[in-house]
Amino acid sequence: MSEQKHVTVGVTGMTCAACSNRIEKVLNKMDGVDAQVNLTTEKANVDYNPDASSVQDISSKIEKLGYGVETEKAEFDVTGMTCAACSSRIEKVLNKQEGVKQATVNLTTENATVEYNPGLMNVEDIIGRIQKTGYDAKIKADKQEKQTRKEKQIKRMKWKLIISTVLAAPLLLTMLVHLFGVQIPAIFMNPWFQFALATPVQFIIGWQFYDGAYKNLRSGGANMDVLVALGTSAAYFYSLYEAIKTIGNPVYVPHLYFETSAILITLILFGKYLEANAKGKTTMAISKLLNLQAKQARVFRNGEETMIPMEDVMVGDRLVVKPGEKIPVDGIVIKGRTAVDESMLTGESIPIEKDEKARVIGSTMNKNGTIEMEATKVGKDTALASIVQAVEDAQGSKAPIQRLADVISGYFVPIVVGIAVLTFIIWITLVQPGSFEPSLVAAIAVLVIACPCALGLATPTSIMVGTGKAAESGILFKGGEHLERTHQLNAIILDKTGTITKGKPEVTNFTGDNETLQLLASAEKGSEHPLAEAIVGYATEQDVELVGVDDFKAVPGHGIRAIISDEEVLVGTRKLMAENNIDVTHAEQKLMGYETDGKTAMIIAVNREYRGVVAVADTVKETAAQAIGELKDQGLEVIMLTGDNERTAQAIAKQVGIDHVIAQVLPEEKASKVHEVQNQGKKVAMVGDGVNDAPALATADIGIAIGTGTEVAIEAADVTILGGELLLIPKAIKLSHVTIKNIRQNLFWAFAYNSAGIPVAAIGLLAPWIAGGAMALSSVSVVSNSLRLKRVKV
Repeated sequence: MSEQKHVTVGVTGMTCAACSNRIEKVLNKMDGVDAQVNLTTEKANVDYNPDASSVQDISSKIEKLGYGVETEKAEFDVTGMTCAACSSRIEKVLNKQEGVKQATVNLTTENATVEYNPGLMNVEDIIGRIQKTGYDAKIKADKQEKQTRKEKQIKRMKWKLIISTVLAAPLLLTMLVHLFGVQIPAIFMNPWFQFALATPVQFIIGWQFYDGAYKNLRSGGANMDVLVALGTSAAYFYSLYEAIKTIGNPVYVPHLYFETSAILITLILFGKYLEANAKGKTTMAISKLLNLQAKQARVFRNGEETMIPMEDVMVGDRLVVKPGEKIPVDGIVIKGRTAVDESMLTGESIPIEKDEKARVIGSTMNKNGTIEMEATKVGKDTALASIVQAVEDAQGSKAPIQRLADVISGYFVPIVVGIAVLTFIIWITLVQPGSFEPSLVAAIAVLVIACPCALGLATPTSIMVGTGKAAESGILFKGGEHLERTHQLNAIILDKTGTITKGKPEVTNFTGDNETLQLLASAEKGSEHPLAEAIVGYATEQDVELVGVDDFKAVPGHGIRAIISDEEVLVGTRKLMAENNIDVTHAEQKLMGYETDGKTAMIIAVNREYRGVVAVADTVKETAAQAIGELKDQGLEVIMLTGDNERTAQAIAKQVGIDHVIAQVLPEEKASKVHEVQNQGKKVAMVGDGVNDAPALATADIGIAIGTGTEVAIEAADVTILGGELLLIPKAIKLSHVTIKNIRQNLFWAFAYNSAGIPVAAIGLLAPWIAGGAMALSSVSVVSNSLRLKRVKV
């Protein structure tokens, strides 16, 4: 029986002693578990028998009780990966570690994201585990440092390729002799001259393959390095054996394959160099976003105006921004007036006027006035930093479609080695009995043409380019799984206010006297609803003085109730009036007229007596009809969801071409309405503002937040549309379709390449050097196909 182990688990969500007692009681009922839960420290100290229960079992039990398990997330730069078998193996090893909740390894970005229990392991443990697997890792560097390291790596690859090419080129001439009988100087056919050229390529330039193969085999895995090391070593050492046979026997004609090993290594290095350059282009979206950032800020320090680096700006600093300068960080204008170009964030080409107390966003452009501002968000908390992080998270995540490739990659290399051995046996026993050379050549060709690289790169490169292109257009996908799931949509529900309409309503009609308007506006001042803001603004324009409110209550979906100077004021729907026995039948015709025109009409009653009607209209966004038309052209059923009555809702729907309307929906009912559409067998997207519509966004298959790039909008949904431009919604769906199509193309060619290439090599129709070139270029072709997404028009 195993000895007891100890773990400390951070628990979130406990509010009282009853919580901690309940968790403790349930944990202690588990086999082999002795737990103590401390409410004050919010930790569970658990001794457990690993034969009976695991940390994952303990965590799952706590989560099933409705509490959270505290985890930490760390990102690592992983070096040494050469193919999908590498990333798949690291991921598998990490996910088996006790204390790791989830690990994702991305071959394209060379990143590992690990969510783990800090009570069981730390960053050093994770790095050590990766190193034991045969690779190296360090905490994710800042973007500039990582870019510099990448550039150095590519430069080093370039020099190795040049040296390898210079040494292998003379050996290529010997291949021309074998193939076409070309006459060349005798020195080139000398076995020891060839040995002198091939040895540095094999053991200095190509040492990386031996190193990678050894580390993988030592840890129980196998990757592309194993295939390359086996194939080139077989050719090299057989050639060396043949060269040795010439010593003391000058008439012996050796059968040399030094050119095969040297050219194979050179071609593979060439492919890796092209692949590294192409992979660098997939991350250009991040670079473009980062280039938007200001480099310096003009700050008041010690009563003086000084220029300081961006990273030194602190929350609360007072900054000066002059015309033509980028606003350094997110903040509030405290002095001055200007117009700010926010097109990088919202897509709105017209500069936005900014007065005192207006919010400004870092990296946007100050156009024509000097302002002073107070920094409210700096560094990673700014809107742009949130966007960059969202794009990075999406590029680093895995789409479900990648799982098949990951599973195959894990078994790929051992299977290929087995096929190569079988090929050698069949050739030497059946095809050409006793002929070692053709048997060896066929086996080498099998080893070098097969590579899991193309499989591993097929999905992540497309996801990176697709999410990057989306970000450049103002569309943020939260992860690869959301990008994939978006193409499955066949219904889309649009919230009306702030999504289809501008969300800035104006009073169009008012029937009542000045006293009624005063009571109406005074009551509405306590409401945060956009309609209330419009009414207060209208009263201000009419020079109506607002008075104090003694009591205020919002009636969700129906209206408001307020007490002003002992008078009861009711403003809202027919239902609110009916519930309070107020007769409004004589105003019905007027109400219907307003509603038929698409206006929201609210009835005003004072002391349970009808006093008038106020009608408010929220204008439809200019591009709403076009966007909805494009969604319908894509085959989606478009539905409008609103709290307005049926008549008003239908009027708005008619303006923009929506045929299906769900009206008079209370805020808390939106999620259930989404669920009803899903129950019809549809894959549903919900489009809302990302805050008020959060439950509905979470319920939908894809939640799309219409926002201005704030962290609230980004956190609330699977997809965020920056700036509220509805035309980006059909673009997002189209981009999902073309990205998934691109991934399927990549996977098809990766599977087809290996399915066709291995049998062709096995029957002896491919020379090893041709097989090596094909293998090297297969990865490049996959990455190049992914890069085509950058040119797709959406």
